[in-house]
Amino acid sequence: MTVFGVLAAGMGIVGLIAPDVLIKVMGFAAEPDGGRPDGDHTLTFLTASSMAALNMGVYYVLAAGADWTAFFRWTVPFRLLTFTVFTVAVLVDRAPAGFIGVGLWEGVGAVATAVALRADKRRAGAAAVAAPAN
Repeated sequence: MTVFGVLAAGMGIVGLIAPDVLIKVMGFAAEPDGGRPDGDHTLTFLTASSMAALNMGVYYVLAAGADWTAFFRWTVPFRLLTFTVFTVAVLVDRAPAGFIGVGLWEGVGAVATAVALRADKRRAGAAAVAAPAN
């Protein structure tokens, strides 16, 4: 959770400071300086998305620091939903192929979180069984 949080916050910062770098990383074509027509709100949307990523990253780091297991569980279905939406966006040509990496990141993160939560639950159950009764 901490690693995901730091990476999300880092990408948010990159998007706020150097949006064209983030655009290229996601597989979109960057526009040359002054190349965006009037009414193109790409950078506005990217600023909002980057701020959301920064905030989300901080939430993840804080939740990890507090070992807030309920938060971890809540992220699994929503990250799977994000994986699905982003993957479908690529499949229906709404987003470039490079964007599939964002979807895969979310899907792999959701599965890794679910596996870690299950392992922790089993470990806690085994420890409770092994502990002597008072």
